[in-house]
Amino acid sequence: MQIDSFLNASYVRINNTPLSSNTITTSATSEKKDENSTELTASEQALIAELQATDTAVRAHESAHIAAGGGVIRGGAVFTYQQAPDKRLYAIGGEVGIDTSEGSTPENTVTKMQMVRAAALAPADPSATDYQVAATASMLQMMARLQVSRLQQAELLAKAKESYSSANNENTTSLLSNYA
Repeated sequence: MQIDSFLNASYVRINNTPLSSNTITTSATSEKKDENSTELTASEQALIAELQATDTAVRAHESAHIAAGGGVIRGGAVFTYQQAPDKRLYAIGGEVGIDTSEGSTPENTVTKMQMVRAAALAPADPSATDYQVAATASMLQMMARLQVSRLQQAELLAKAKESYSSANNENTTSLLSNYA
């Protein structure tokens, strides 16, 4: 069974910052807009401080996925930005793509899904989507372990049949040679 070969590890919106008409989605390579600030009111400064804290939390969250993901991460983080009164863009959400496709063998799938689960649960505060990706990885890992177990069982049965057959053929041959 193969569930989407590509899932987004998380989509995080910290502090439930509302999306507004000045929200922009872009890739991790985008930089914050840099323009000269004008005098800001106390409420605007408070909003900027909140957005800065959110930006830091979102970037740390997505960086944790990337750091723990190793070979299962698909590209970099993608952030959703909000423009603040100081005309700069602050990340208010983000996501990292994680490859959840099966490995080439059941054993490879078990190892890969361990990495996927670790990457999904790496942040200190996993999102609901992070938990969903981890659950999918656990399910695929369990199915791969079942396949490994069935293959091992089939190999053991084949060896047992072979041993039984060769043991019976040797005894029959030696008994017949006694009478010949």
